[in-house]
Amino acid sequence: MTAPPGVERDFPLARLTTIRTGGPADWFATAGDPGRLVSLLAWARDEGLPVGVVGSGSNLLVADDGFRGLVLKLDVGLAAMEPDGQRLVCGGGARFPQAAALAARLGLTGIEFGVSIPGTIGGAVKMNANAYGGDLARVLEWVEVAGAEGLDRREPGELGFEYRRSNLAGGEVVARASFALDPADPADVKRTLAHLRAQRKEAQPSGIKTFGSTFKNPDDPRAGGETAGRLLDAAGCRGLLVGAARFSEKHANFVENTGDATTADVIALMSEGRSRVREHCGVELEPEVQLLGDVDTEALCG
Repeated sequence: MTAPPGVERDFPLARLTTIRTGGPADWFATAGDPGRLVSLLAWARDEGLPVGVVGSGSNLLVADDGFRGLVLKLDVGLAAMEPDGQRLVCGGGARFPQAAALAARLGLTGIEFGVSIPGTIGGAVKMNANAYGGDLARVLEWVEVAGAEGLDRREPGELGFEYRRSNLAGGEVVARASFALDPADPADVKRTLAHLRAQRKEAQPSGIKTFGSTFKNPDDPRAGGETAGRLLDAAGCRGLLVGAARFSEKHANFVENTGDATTADVIALMSEGRSRVREHCGVELEPEVQLLGDVDTEALCG
């Protein structure tokens, strides 16, 4: 198989994730403009390769055996942010917290909640990521989706947004997204960002190997309106250790890599947490973390 220029073999993925687990990708490439992104997706299609995308790696669990396909990372132009009046147009690889900070400096309001989402714009769209009352769909104007056949512009109503999911298919990648924002006093927006940063720092672990929320907040009436973190805490999971993976002492819905944890350790810990919550209150927690590669999730299915 002849790969396009710049495509690497056996690329280690663990270093691109915040939890630092997992094996290598058979193929890896960066894409800095829509043309290269489309050409890489077309090559993968023609070769029958599955495609994965790594953004900030903050909500990603890679199989210990790695990924038998092409992994893409967006950079350069596809990680840029460009103001356009009251719009902010961002590449899919741009980091959401940086976009929120830029909007504040420009005196634009509407995406402050992005400062609490440690991922990329593309990942936030794919996962319909919201935080602290923010609503992605309300401020999202359009997205440019890349596929093997080219680029397609879609409006929020075409993305099938549900809680923590969209209808973006495998082999489709968010190349750019436009946010329609409102004018505001930059000082006021910056104060809101500072408040949200402080909330996040107080409530969630930082400065360690971890990823974002492990389980989705349940809508099961048996949860009594409690978050996944509080249910895990009530079920005795705070600080629980399996192998080198641990539910954080600071926030039970965050998994930490205490040393050289494997993805198998993380899955085993998640399974134990899910089992304890089920026994405690009957609620079945649904994983929120994204998986890349052949991750053995049998323990999580039941």
